[in-house]
Amino acid sequence: MRTREQMEQAEFLTLSPCAMKSAASRGRQFPEPEARYRTAFQRDRERVLHTTAFRRLQGKTQVFVVTEGDYYRTRITHTLEVAQIGRTVARALGANEDLVEGICLAHDLGHPPFGHAGERALDDLMAGHGGFAHNRQSFRIITELEQRYPEFSGLNLTFEFREGIVKHDVDHALEGAPMEFEPHLRGTLEAQIASFADELAYNAHDLDDGLRAGLIDARDLRDVEWWRRASESAGIDLGQPFADMERHRVVRRLVGLMVGDLLAETAARMERMYEAGGNDADDVRHWHVALVALPAASVALNLELKAWLFENLYSHPRVMRMTNKGDRVLRDLFKAYVDEPRMLGDGLRRQLAQLPLQRVVCDYIAGMTDRFALDEHARLFDPHERV
Repeated sequence: MRTREQMEQAEFLTLSPCAMKSAASRGRQFPEPEARYRTAFQRDRERVLHTTAFRRLQGKTQVFVVTEGDYYRTRITHTLEVAQIGRTVARALGANEDLVEGICLAHDLGHPPFGHAGERALDDLMAGHGGFAHNRQSFRIITELEQRYPEFSGLNLTFEFREGIVKHDVDHALEGAPMEFEPHLRGTLEAQIASFADELAYNAHDLDDGLRAGLIDARDLRDVEWWRRASESAGIDLGQPFADMERHRVVRRLVGLMVGDLLAETAARMERMYEAGGNDADDVRHWHVALVALPAASVALNLELKAWLFENLYSHPRVMRMTNKGDRVLRDLFKAYVDEPRMLGDGLRRQLAQLPLQRVVCDYIAGMTDRFALDEHARLFDPHERV
């Protein structure tokens, strides 16, 4: 059996000099004995997998509300695709794969029901009460809201894991991030990989879901350069309607093109940092530019694809009907609970001794799945529904 110490030594021998090594972690907020056969980052990843918040992602919207069908991506399948891309990039660059995967699995824990429409609704409702953002909520979940250990609140994850959530955006730390995470510095190589894995994953799979649903037509994508290149690479005629097999092939090629461009540019930036004397994870934090990046030409292609998706998919009438319904449901629930807190369960009402009512209600709603929110709305507002 390989011991934790042997695994840690293998990291020093095999990972990139600027990768974050488990043995070099700044540790946990609350001291705990180390595991015999798992590194610190492996334990972090597995703690996330066992959370209530992670399981609830299976019932939360990516683009299509879960009631629209069982095939479309949910927040959990999005998360798994992010983790897959993150592992691929980490392995190719010699980054710490366990840390990348863990950050990817945790990055959306704080997402409310009904996707970004739900996030916008809660942020609006919480104006004057601290606002709401799913990244901040993810941090609160891993540090406060998950109650699984008698000795502390949250999951007691390593500094580097928590830093990866704080700095999930490559260029900006969370607003109001604790100073212990040095928000003026960049994230680790692993945090930067997780951020880009998220963006590349949702660009590709949202496009895939929109095509399958018939909301967009592949022929309308002919002028989107990245799609054109992926289609030509797959040997697909852009002027013909796509069957499922052709769609799968082109989406795979699209992911491959994006990841290939990301790897090439990042490897070149890492080499320049090494030549300038940078040789460890802390040098990544202080480096004058992000290490993980797309080349300038691909940045333009990425922006073109995102703009096309916003105009043709996210603003599609059917998607707008779904998101507006979710917006109304969350606003109704929030007002009902705030107006009459006695409708909250005993456990939630006990939290009012430590937190404002609006924050308790916001946490409760943010943790709901789409279906639970719809059912709860029916219980509260449909006179024919049993409470």
